[in-house]
Amino acid sequence: MISILESNKKKKMKKLLLALLAVSVLGFSSCSDDDDPKPTPKPEGEFNSENFKGEIMDGEEISLDASKTYKLSGALVVKKGGSLTIPAGTRIEATATSVSDADVRYIAVEQGAKIYIKGNASAPVVMTSVVKEAEAWGGLVVCGYAPTNKADAGSAGAEVSGLAYGGDKPNDSSGSIENLRLEYTGYKYTNEKEFNGLSMFGVGSGTVVDYVVSYKGGDDGMEFFGGTVNASHLVSVDSGDDGIDFADGWSGVGEYWFSLNSAKSGIEGSNNGDNGAAMPMTDATLKNISVYGMGEKPFYLKEGAGMMNINNIVIGGLAAEKTQAFFYASSSDTDAAARINAGDIIVTNANFVDMKAGQTKAVSILTVGENIEAKGAGNGINKPEWVSDALNTIDANTTVFGDAVVAKVAFEGDVTNDMTLDANNIYVLSGAVVVKAGASLTIPAGTVIIASEVSATDTDVRYIAVEQGAKIFVNGSAEAPVVMTCEKTEAEAWGGLVICGKAPTNKANSGSAGAEVSGLAYGGDVADDNSGKISYLRLEYTGYKYTNEKEFNGLSLFGVGSGTTVEYVVSYKGGDDGMEFFGGTVNASYLVSFESGDDGIDFADGWSGTGMNWMSINSAKSGIEGSNNGDNGAATPMTNATLKNLSVFGMGEKPFYLKEGAGKMNIDNIVIGGLADNKGQAYFYTSSKDTDAAARITAGDIVITNVKFDQMGTGNTIKAVSGLSFTEKSDATGAGNGFAKPTWLSDALNKAYNGTVIIN
Repeated sequence: MISILESNKKKKMKKLLLALLAVSVLGFSSCSDDDDPKPTPKPEGEFNSENFKGEIMDGEEISLDASKTYKLSGALVVKKGGSLTIPAGTRIEATATSVSDADVRYIAVEQGAKIYIKGNASAPVVMTSVVKEAEAWGGLVVCGYAPTNKADAGSAGAEVSGLAYGGDKPNDSSGSIENLRLEYTGYKYTNEKEFNGLSMFGVGSGTVVDYVVSYKGGDDGMEFFGGTVNASHLVSVDSGDDGIDFADGWSGVGEYWFSLNSAKSGIEGSNNGDNGAAMPMTDATLKNISVYGMGEKPFYLKEGAGMMNINNIVIGGLAAEKTQAFFYASSSDTDAAARINAGDIIVTNANFVDMKAGQTKAVSILTVGENIEAKGAGNGINKPEWVSDALNTIDANTTVFGDAVVAKVAFEGDVTNDMTLDANNIYVLSGAVVVKAGASLTIPAGTVIIASEVSATDTDVRYIAVEQGAKIFVNGSAEAPVVMTCEKTEAEAWGGLVICGKAPTNKANSGSAGAEVSGLAYGGDVADDNSGKISYLRLEYTGYKYTNEKEFNGLSLFGVGSGTTVEYVVSYKGGDDGMEFFGGTVNASYLVSFESGDDGIDFADGWSGTGMNWMSINSAKSGIEGSNNGDNGAATPMTNATLKNLSVFGMGEKPFYLKEGAGKMNIDNIVIGGLADNKGQAYFYTSSKDTDAAARITAGDIVITNVKFDQMGTGNTIKAVSGLSFTEKSDATGAGNGFAKPTWLSDALNKAYNGTVIIN
């Protein structure tokens, strides 16, 4: 047994030897190898924060002080058996190298050593450089005992540190890395030998890697060289090579990864560069991934690829001059092809955004399941909520994610399940979108849908339709309306919005695909049928024309029931009518039709509903047209319209046209005027041949009260057809402010997508 005295003597001797060793090393430090410098052994005691480098030896447990900024002046290596703890809020700054001080600055963790980075959301750990440029310093290298398929891994094979890695301990632990931001890493020895932001060599699943950001690294943001470590909440922004890279048999789960604006691949997944079929094979499970803005291959299945299961990924933004597949594998990579053919690479719920001409979604042999609702890392191609402000902030003027980016998402085809769009995207309508029975389409406030232009090579008509039994929810707001517009800013550029319901109509063919332009059935006996809600919607440049008798309106409501909400809808420069009701019982309020190519607002075919606060301005034909049935003016159920608070101004023909039997109407508080000069038509007009309309007038079924006729136009003196009574009121307000913008029309809804103010 060793006495306490003898033990103390041995401890003192150890301290003396360590001190002598430190002095001798310092004396010969100028002889280090500049290409791969050896770390300076650390004297016992605290590190010097102003000259932060050296080694943490076996048995040493070093904790840094968050109140200090550590100036990394060389290599800091945690040796086997040692540990380094870095508390929340600690800042480590690599100093600049020079001719006289060429030691590479980096931090490395050997096999059997541990690092504990204990940042939090409000106080992350930051590793940066005084030189604010990519490649300014090395980065963080962690080596573990987990398996890899790289042959030289066990013998000092780590690419930049010269440390051994790999083994047979899949659950090996190298500690924990949480809430860490790495900046300006990627020091380059040669083009083949350079640091990443975070390099994980054979790191085991016992290690925690969570909330790590690489910002402006010279090489990859993060790279996995084999190992079994799982990693979540990773962000790589502005990397000089790939955003995130895994290879050499990495077998792990990656969740919530974001790779943004990488110079080469967004994500690169490999098996082995020497043998694409090497074992153990890369086996990656990736969930909730956003990959945007890359210079070459968006997702590169490289060097045998390995096995991958990728679910919920938003991917896009490949440089415009590149025509590679978004999921790319080289045609000469037979091992990667073997994995694809074997079904070992599965891609589901992929949302492709901002694809340019000539770019494809995947190599021909890879099947990809798509879902335009996929949110990727949580917020599409913009900063997800899980990235805290502190982790996202570089300095007072710089953030990791920068300004929000708007993605363009292709939008066409049938909606067969409930779907919700994302207001952060712009949806490019490239054909017909039909919401099928039993499904719903929800469009949140601020969403923009832009119809692409029909061309000789792409003749599909662009429109959105809602079948009977389906629902649409346009959830715009006063400050953020939903916008449906077109790349071609002219009337008739695209279809518009068509909704079909099960409410009554007097049209005989309504139940058999009778909707004028969509071919969908409408009508029935469900007066309170519910097709959803339309609130704060602006439609622009609608009215696509098949023929003079078959053309879209801005908003077409076919047999829509009273359970549906329609309010605050603007039609701007539509080619046909702004809005048209084909039967149904839906009520509609706060409608504006501006510069329609036919009628401003039209109702017909037995519509029985209430319209309040309508404005029809500068229509080519009638301001408002109200009909019963074009084949039988006395058809039932008869049109029965209650209209209150109307402003109707500037029409080319008949200001208020009581047409095709007219039906029953009660019209109150209307300001009407602005008929083209010398038209000579009555402001409330019906054809002298329309005996059914005359019958309604004679029966007193058309009641008009509180009318103000204003600016009737030269030569236009007739206020109403003979036999039609009305009462006038000089201070009638119409939709609220005469012909001027009413208070209920918000500035955002009143401004076209190109910035033009609609109603002054």
